[in-house]
Amino acid sequence: MNQTTRAQDFTSRQAVLHLSFDLGWKEWKLAFGTEPGQRPRLRSVGAGDLTGLLQEIERAKQRFGLPPTSQVVSCYEAGRDGFWLHRFLRSQGIDNSVVDSSSIEVNRRARKAKTDRLDAEKLLSQLIRFHQGEKALSVLRVPSPEQEDSRHGPRELSSLKEERTAHSNRIKSLLAGQGIRLEVNQDLLEQLEQARLWDGSTVPVELKQRLQREHDRLALLNQQIKELEKQRRQVVRAPQEAAHQQVGALLKLRGVGENSAWLLVREFFGWRRFHNGRELGALAGLAPMPHQSGDLDREQGISKAGNRRVRTMLIEIAWGWVRFQPRSRLTLWFQQRYGPGNGRSRRVGIVAVARRLLIALWRYLNQGMVPDGAEFKST
Repeated sequence: MNQTTRAQDFTSRQAVLHLSFDLGWKEWKLAFGTEPGQRPRLRSVGAGDLTGLLQEIERAKQRFGLPPTSQVVSCYEAGRDGFWLHRFLRSQGIDNSVVDSSSIEVNRRARKAKTDRLDAEKLLSQLIRFHQGEKALSVLRVPSPEQEDSRHGPRELSSLKEERTAHSNRIKSLLAGQGIRLEVNQDLLEQLEQARLWDGSTVPVELKQRLQREHDRLALLNQQIKELEKQRRQVVRAPQEAAHQQVGALLKLRGVGENSAWLLVREFFGWRRFHNGRELGALAGLAPMPHQSGDLDREQGISKAGNRRVRTMLIEIAWGWVRFQPRSRLTLWFQQRYGPGNGRSRRVGIVAVARRLLIALWRYLNQGMVPDGAEFKST
C-alpha cells in the first residue's frame, strides 16, 4: 500500500470534517480541515448564504476524500449573530458548538497579525483539538428559542431606562448651558415658557424646539417603561410558568425588587442548570482571579467574565441586602469582617456578599433553603 492510499484510508476512517466560521456582516470566512497540522481549505460565502454554505461543505468533503455521509463538526464565536445559525446547522445534522471568545488562545506578543482568515484558521485548529478530547475551547449552553425570547423583556426595560437617563441628562445639560435650572418632569414645557436667561430674555427659539423634541422622546420612553412594568406585575399575579413562580418567590424576600428578580430568573435561574456554586459564580464573573508565580502571590480581583447584566445587578442587590436584611447571617458576616474598614474594603466585601448571595438565592429557588436569618416582606 503506497503513501497516498494510506492517507486516503486514514481520512476515510476518521470520516470527520471540521469547520470553523469567522462571521462578518457582509461575508463569512470558512476554514475546513480533518486533522491537526493540515493545511486548511479556506473559502468565503456571503453572510447568511445558507445554500452556498451547504455547497461549500459538500465540496470540502470531496476535496478531503470524505464520504458524503461523513460527520461534520463546526463552531463559531458567540457574538452578534446569536444562535440562529447554530440551530440551522443542527437541523442539517451538523454537530455545531458556540464557543466563548475569551477561551480562544492568543499569541501574547505585543504585536501579532490579525485577519479574518487567521482567526478562522486558529479557531479551526482549536476545534480539532477540542474534538480529540483536549479542553481547548469553552462551549456555551445554547437556550431554546422560547428561553432566548423570554430574555428580551428585562433587557428591553434596562435599555429603555438607560435611554431615559440619557435624554434627561441631555435636557439638563442644554439648560445648564444657558444658566437655567429646571426639574425634568411632565411640566417642563410650561416651565420653559416662564424661564429667563441671565439678561432676562426668553429661551432661544431653536433651543426651545430641541428641548421640546427631547421632552417628547422622554415622554414616549416613560410610557413604554410603564407598559412593560405593568405587564410584569400582571404576570406575577397570575403565574403560568415555573419561571414566573420563581420571580414571585424572589419578590417575597426583603431587599429583592422586581427588576432584580426578573433579571436573575430570565438570565440565570429560569433555564440554566448549575451543579455547584462555583459554576454559578464563574458564570456571573464573580470568581476570584489569583496570580501566583514564585514568591509573588496576589489577587487580581474578580474575573468579570460571563453575564455583565447579572453581575451589575448582583452588586446592587448586595447593597440592598445589607440594608434591608440586617439580621441575616450574610449581613452579619459582612459587618463583622468589612464594617470597621474604609470605603474601599467595603466595596471589596460587597463583591463577596454578591457571590454568596447569588448561591444562597439559587439554593432558595432549587432546594427551598431560605437564606439564614432572611426576612420576608410583610405583604
